[in-house]
Amino acid sequence: MKLPKNLKHKPIISINDYDQIDTTFYEGDPTDARALSIGLAQWESDLSIDERRQLSLKVWRHTGVNWSRQSEELPIHRNLDLTIFLLSFLASENQVHYPEGDVEVTVDISTRRNEILQYRESIEPRLKELKRLLNKIV
Repeated sequence: MKLPKNLKHKPIISINDYDQIDTTFYEGDPTDARALSIGLAQWESDLSIDERRQLSLKVWRHTGVNWSRQSEELPIHRNLDLTIFLLSFLASENQVHYPEGDVEVTVDISTRRNEILQYRESIEPRLKELKRLLNKIV
């Protein structure tokens, strides 16, 4: 599905038809996530395209009829922070270390922690691809 051109987030690169990939995590159930993009952030929409500097990641959701207001935009650094947070937990299974200055990390490991650990198996191919790419650029 092609992304709309009239919305405030302006994609630079995108993955169209993401629902074909995302569905694998829903055991065949339909997903409303139709595309992913990296683009110019919508929170700078008051600036001209040439003045915008902030990049963001966006999950484009579609109801089947129109683009959803529940589409999400996230600054790239926050996505990386969440990834670091998840990987830190998966690496230690009991502790989370966040290496960013004086940030205090409060970890509430609920009784559902095993669900996260079981999820690890299903995301392993993506973790391997992340490792391959990190080894390539770092």
